[in-house]
Amino acid sequence: QVQLVESGGGLVQAGGSLRLSCAASGRTFHGYGTGWFRQAPGKEREIVAAIQWSPPTTYYAEPVKGRFVISRDNAKNTVYLQMFSLKPEDTAVYYCAAGPPGSILIDEYDYWGQGTQVTVSS
Repeated sequence: QVQLVESGGGLVQAGGSLRLSCAASGRTFHGYGTGWFRQAPGKEREIVAAIQWSPPTTYYAEPVKGRFVISRDNAKNTVYLQMFSLKPEDTAVYYCAAGPPGSILIDEYDYWGQGTQVTVSS
């Protein structure tokens, strides 16, 4: 079983940057796809970005393409989400999850972190 812990959220002004981290324990990310998801108040949870184990191909949702970068440090067993040019509409709780490689479907992800709040002020 994989335990995931997110960190790095906070309050930032529009146009600013944040880096979220997702540290795994119990098991490594080996063989898993890892995704970042977000849920804004009153909205459904949606995928933001995903990275596969091998090769480390990436996927980005349209609203974040060109602004967010997902990466993984195997030695630290940590996945990152670097967020640039943040907008107020990026405000949400961000979750890290691990699941089958190649999936971008929320229901297919087995392991979830507790979430970290990102608030972007205008």
